[in-house]
Amino acid sequence: MLVFDSYYQFMASLTSRWWALGALVLSVLVIGMDATVLNVALPTLAADLGATTGDLQWIVDAYLVPFAALMLPAGALGDRFGRRRLLLAGLAAFGIASVFATYADGTGALIAARALMGAGGALIMPLSTSILPVVFGPRERGRAIAVFTAALALGLPLGPIVGGYLLDRFWWGSIFLVNIPVVVVAAVAAAVFIPESRDPAAPRTDVPGALLSVTGLAALVYGVIEAPARGWGDVRVLAGLAAGVVLLAALVRVEARVRRPMLDVGLFRSRVFVWGAAGATFVSLGMSGVLFVVPQHLQAVLGHDAFGTGVRVIPMVAGLMLGGLAGERLTAPLGLRVVMPAGLVVLAAGFVLGATTSVSSGYGFVAAWLAVLGAGVGLAMVPAMDGVLALLPQERSGSGSATLQTVRQVGGALGVAGLGSVLSAAYASGLPAGVPRAADDSITTAVALAVRTGDAALLRAAREAFVDGMDLVLLLCGGASAAAAVLVAVFLPRNTARSGKTAESGHELTTAR
Repeated sequence: MLVFDSYYQFMASLTSRWWALGALVLSVLVIGMDATVLNVALPTLAADLGATTGDLQWIVDAYLVPFAALMLPAGALGDRFGRRRLLLAGLAAFGIASVFATYADGTGALIAARALMGAGGALIMPLSTSILPVVFGPRERGRAIAVFTAALALGLPLGPIVGGYLLDRFWWGSIFLVNIPVVVVAAVAAAVFIPESRDPAAPRTDVPGALLSVTGLAALVYGVIEAPARGWGDVRVLAGLAAGVVLLAALVRVEARVRRPMLDVGLFRSRVFVWGAAGATFVSLGMSGVLFVVPQHLQAVLGHDAFGTGVRVIPMVAGLMLGGLAGERLTAPLGLRVVMPAGLVVLAAGFVLGATTSVSSGYGFVAAWLAVLGAGVGLAMVPAMDGVLALLPQERSGSGSATLQTVRQVGGALGVAGLGSVLSAAYASGLPAGVPRAADDSITTAVALAVRTGDAALLRAAREAFVDGMDLVLLLCGGASAAAAVLVAVFLPRNTARSGKTAESGHELTTAR
């Protein structure tokens, strides 16, 4: 009887852990969907709400700025008040904001709802990550991270798929309404299956650190996301970037003197943390670049609608899942120092292959290099996150995870801004002289203009110019991935196993604290 009781308790514990992962998966899935669903809805919002270009920009930015700016304090608050409690608060905020966005009667109300949605996402993302090492031990954590990462990536193409389907059949508010049942199920599962965890020795909230991090990251991210539209020399862009750098430098200085800081500066003395986070950031940058250019290529060059575009990005998600599972299995025998650079090399190969795309290339070729890219993302990202999370003491997993996710988010935003500027410049310079000025704005505008006027020469020229710009962006991403592979292989400590710990890294982290 005792044997059966022990077996039952073990199976119940095992089942509970994977149900908890299901709750975390749903939590990040809705964030991934919301990051891309607006891409297909902006024209509808412009028509139905009378939104100007500036309004549309703020509908997007109102989510991104608080999402990036609030992650650091969110992680620290989770350590102090309870990670599950703060995760549930984030889900509640996201759900309430989705209701407000669904029934918004003007751009101002929609922008406010998007800002609240971003604040909810800022709680969900780092706290979901910080719960993984609490629920899963070293033997299962890699697999859990692979599923978690795949869910986040799956949400990105699901956004246009779901959004396109809903917009074809219902009003624009339905793209936000669909969040609510997902959030409700995630919240119930989190409340039932995720154990509460916190740092029992957590000090009072680090108010100076919180203020500096929020204002610094908000200013920096604002400058970054405004740069492609306004230009890198615009006064507002430069002011935002300068203010962000100054405030974040002050944050590092202040946090270095605090006994239990919100931003654990000591983490950056660990080579495993630094190069694991750097590798994960390079992967995020590359994936952001792909998701920036590929949907435009599928729509404007290959002629697919929003729904078809979302479906055709799925090979990258499938590759990511396979690469993540392979990375989880290979890291134990080979070590993080081997597997993570190998993933970055596969990622670079996918980018280089993609950079050979021409106007005449069919979707089959695009699907092939998207799958290679996805495999590289999974092979590099899963071991990187596993290694970094293994370094974090359980009581500080919230602030440590928030630091990792903030670095990734800012790196991804910088990547999209920089690559967007490169694409715009390459596209504009590739157009022949004499094309209508409106065609310079974007490939989407040029294609719409060419179709409306029946100008086949403009259509061909715009598509060729865009593909040339896309190839340049992919080549730059490939070079960055290859450089990251070399740096990680050189600077990661030797014999870094799946736990992410070595005698050297453990000493560094202990000394840092």
